[in-house]
This record gives sequence, C-alpha cells and structure tokens, in this order.
Amino acid sequence: MSEQNEQPDKPDKPDNPEQPENRLRKELPKEVPARVPEPAPAQRTQQPLTGRQRLVKGLWPPRVSRAQLIVALLLFGLGFGLAVQVASNSDSDSALRGARQEDLVRILDELDSRTQRLEDEKQGLEKQRQELQSSSDRAAEARKQTAEKEKQLGILAGTVAAQGPGITMTIEDTKGTVKADMLLDAIQELRAAGAEAIQVNGVRVVAGTYFTDSGKSVGVDGNKINAPYRFKVIGKPQDLEPALNIPGGVVQTLEKEQATVTVEQSDKIVVDALRQAKRPDYARSSSQ
Repeated sequence: MSEQNEQPDKPDKPDNPEQPENRLRKELPKEVPARVPEPAPAQRTQQPLTGRQRLVKGLWPPRVSRAQLIVALLLFGLGFGLAVQVASNSDSDSALRGARQEDLVRILDELDSRTQRLEDEKQGLEKQRQELQSSSDRAAEARKQTAEKEKQLGILAGTVAAQGPGITMTIEDTKGTVKADMLLDAIQELRAAGAEAIQVNGVRVVAGTYFTDSGKSVGVDGNKINAPYRFKVIGKPQDLEPALNIPGGVVQTLEKEQATVTVEQSDKIVVDALRQAKRPDYARSSSQ
C-alpha cells in the first residue's frame, strides 16, 4: 500500500529560476533607436531670396569677363581725357575769370573788329572779281589790279616803305629780363590785331622774321638790337592798342618781368626799313 501511495519524484528546481522570456531578452543585443533620414539638399524647402540678397549674390564674388575689362579700360581712358581737357581749359581761362568787366568788353570789341576786317577783305575780293567780270577791257583792269597787288605785296614783303595810322610801342628793359620769345609774342599779337607793316629798332619784320636771344640783347633776323625796343606798327590804332592790353596779354607779361611798356597812337606812322627782295631758289610761278 505504501508503494501505491507514493507519488513520482519531481525534478529539482534551479536555485535562481528565470522565465524563458527574460533569458531570451538578455541574449539579444540592446535595441538601437531608428534614425529618421534627413531630407536631401534638393528636397529641403528653399526660402525665397530678398531683393538685396539677390543683388549681393549677383555682385559678389565678382566675375570679370574680357568684354567687361575692355569696357572698363575704355571708360578709364575717356575719363582721363576729359579730366585733362577740363584742366587745360581751366588754365587757359584763368586769366579771363579774373578779368574786369571793362576788360571783357574790350576783348569782345576786339573780336568784333577782327570779324569786321575779315568781312571787309571778303567784300573787297568779291568787288575785284565783279570788276574783272564786268569790265569791257578786262586786260587793262587786270593790269591795274596787278599793279595794286604788287604794291600790297611789296609792303608785306618789306621791299617798299609804308605809312599810315598806327601805334608806337616802346619797351624799357633796365633789368635785362625781356627775351626773344616775348618780343615774338608781341609781333604775333599785333599781326592778329590787323597790323600791316612792322619794324623793330630799324629792322623790318616780315613773314619769315625770327627772334633769337643774344646775351642781354635780342637778335632779329641776325641783326642785334638792344633795349629800349621800339615797335612801329601800321594798322587801326583802335584795334592794335587793346590787343596789347588784354588781361594776360603782352603788356601784362612784360610788366611781370619788370619791364616798362608805353603805347602811343598816331595818325601817321612811317615804316621805312626795307628788305631786299629775295629770289626763291626753287619756287616758280605756276602761270609761267
């Protein structure tokens, strides 16, 4: 009976029993949280650029092409030329800016006088042409005009004496500061004002006259002359004297060199210094 009442033996339980689920979890690696993939750069939402940002993006970094470089060089050259032109005009007009109203009026009168002289010369030439065309004896009229022209050319060439209204300009140079170029400037200014015959200290001034410095003296066509320099000039006195006295003109330039200049008008100026007629070596009249 005792054998029937015995129950079968149960297996021994382990000292630290664990559930199968916990044992499996220990054996697996730790869980790693999944990463959310970042959107690609092309898929990112782009914010619209402002006008200033677009301007900065277009200007920087600078991109210089060959055409832009050529245009920049051309603009630089143009700007430099304009600057030089403005500077030269400013230098040439500086004397007129500081001139008095009376001096400006006198300059305008002189320009009007020059214009009138050119107009008179034009009318005279047209009159000669009409006389030649309308004269019954064209040959006699041509000889008459030729003789008159010969006298005029003789005065210009210095081969005949001349007289008429004009001025006498005397330059006192006690310091010896007057140079040849200053006297040449005076001659050119007188010619521009309508001078028809000029002599300086007994030397006739013609188209080919040249001035040179010779120590404290001046040479005129190889003839040495000394101060005081006396100019005898035939022309309209009302045009000649103002031309010398314009601001920055001959008189002011000479006075800056401590020279004394006097100008006298006269109804009769005699220019009697003569030049020998020089036959050209190569030039011949085309009518021969």
